[in-house]
Amino acid sequence: MKALTYHGSKDVRVDTVPDPVLQDADDILLRVTATAICGSDLHLFRGKIPELHKGDILGHEFMGVVEDIGADVKNVKRGDRVVIPFVIACGDCFHCRLAEFSACETTNDGPGGSLNAKGMRPPAALFGFSHLYGGVPGGQAEFVRVPKGNVGPIVVPDALPDEQVLFLSDILPTGYQAVLNARVTKGSTVAIFGAGPVGLMAAACAKMLGAERIFMVDRYQYRLDFAVATYGVIPINFEDTDDPAEEIISQTNGRGVDATIDAVGFEAKGSKADTIATQLKLETSSGAALRQCIAATRRAGTVSVPGVYSGFIHAFMFGDAFDKGLRFEMGQTNVQKYMPELLEHIGEGRLQPDVIISHRMALADAAKGYEIFDEKEDACRKVVLTP
Repeated sequence: MKALTYHGSKDVRVDTVPDPVLQDADDILLRVTATAICGSDLHLFRGKIPELHKGDILGHEFMGVVEDIGADVKNVKRGDRVVIPFVIACGDCFHCRLAEFSACETTNDGPGGSLNAKGMRPPAALFGFSHLYGGVPGGQAEFVRVPKGNVGPIVVPDALPDEQVLFLSDILPTGYQAVLNARVTKGSTVAIFGAGPVGLMAAACAKMLGAERIFMVDRYQYRLDFAVATYGVIPINFEDTDDPAEEIISQTNGRGVDATIDAVGFEAKGSKADTIATQLKLETSSGAALRQCIAATRRAGTVSVPGVYSGFIHAFMFGDAFDKGLRFEMGQTNVQKYMPELLEHIGEGRLQPDVIISHRMALADAAKGYEIFDEKEDACRKVVLTP
């Protein structure tokens, strides 16, 4: 089969690789009908995630048709059209029973990303996201073996096209969890840092839940323009404003917003000090976006972090967070928990996640899709690939 494989920093290729086969009794074999390039895939593309090996198949946003099932698979059948959550969870461990699927204790034979784990079990395995998270082949391919086929794959109605439901695999639940973690309700004020795919999904969900004002901070004007036209956000361009948090506070009666959402993560463009600290290995993640979130959030407010972080950060401003009495909510998404209700929102027209798609390409052109997305060329917001 054909699949998108990693060969080094900014070097991905569509290669011919062996077809996947069923290995365990609860496996599914999926024929992929649509897959997407996620913002967190760019961390891999840029060589920023450890334990990514040459030949690893990337991609964790995908869906398709069930071609074959193991003997113990009961929840789907051959021919079903399903969306696959990017988190691989067993459904029966301590954390899965609490619906904390991203903390599943049984699916990941890698070490996870913690630097100070103290022997704690790693979190759940993830599709196509390095050997830290299990080294499981991803979905930017013609076929995928899906472990734990009874836990997560959701059957979608034929009336909904692939593009409307594809993002149930990751960015829509990720944006939704970020908004729920931010405690957004009717009348809330919220600032979203990052107008990439997750930031845009967070804006859509915040609007659906009744947020009164949504500030959005980004470096790229075309992404802000789209967010204004689609979700009615108040745009702030980081290139034009030295201190977005100060502007947000000035527009909220000197108080700040009820919540901030950091949809940027560890590759946030920061100061010269951030760059030097990273080069000297004094930090592994830029703290620029988090510092802005802490500054822009009102006292007793919430900072919600769906953006990926790794390792340690200097100048975290923990004293400011303590002084303001802030809550922090963060982590990988418990995708399986939210897929059914989000499918209902899509089916009833309350969410239209497909509107963010800007580029549709064949899987054969995936390497070009990564380049366009990475360089923000051609007003790229989101790339969907079809095998």
